[in-house]
Amino acid sequence: MITMNGAFSMFAETNIKPLFYVCTDRDFPNQQPELFASAMRESENVGLWEDQFSSGIPRPSGRAYALKKSPRLSTVAALCSRDDALVRKVSLWSHRSRDIGFSKNLELGFFDARTVMYLALQLSYHLGFDSVFLVGFDMNQSAGRFYESSTDVCSPCGLDQHYESRILPSLELMSKHVVGDDFQVFNLSDSSRVPDEVIPKLSIDEARLKVSVAHYNASRT
Repeated sequence: MITMNGAFSMFAETNIKPLFYVCTDRDFPNQQPELFASAMRESENVGLWEDQFSSGIPRPSGRAYALKKSPRLSTVAALCSRDDALVRKVSLWSHRSRDIGFSKNLELGFFDARTVMYLALQLSYHLGFDSVFLVGFDMNQSAGRFYESSTDVCSPCGLDQHYESRILPSLELMSKHVVGDDFQVFNLSDSSRVPDEVIPKLSIDEARLKVSVAHYNASRT
């Protein structure tokens, strides 16, 4: 399992160790120090910004990986690029489109869609997963973060600000140019802002059946 930012709280009282924990919110270690320390202690692999590893935060007990963004190219360079590992949206009329893409190889950096879940999707591809099940992907800013209380110091939430300009276009690019037989993505949220045609929804029972069938087929090969 891959978890991120405060979503690690779902693992805090269990014996489940996430395969990977990623955090792109630089303020999170100060806002949720106990939760962050637990994530560092219990996760098998951790991805943070490179400078954070020397900033006095708790050291990961597992393997540590430095995150970096993919290089921003000019429109001409993007049009001429033959790097299949960095899937980019290229438009002659929009400078903003240069920031929209999907990285299949995080050694080359990742594309920031203003939601850490999009980093997790790129990480899933990088690690070789062929099916991804998104939990808690409702994209509803008004619902707030489930791990925050009214007394917490909270980072500002930019879902509404960035949804139409960055989040949805990034997901649409992934759906059109990355998702296929070898990489499928499903949304397990009952109520989600993301259209079904971009990321299809599954119920928990449907997801369990799909996983069971995959395990059965794998055992026969």
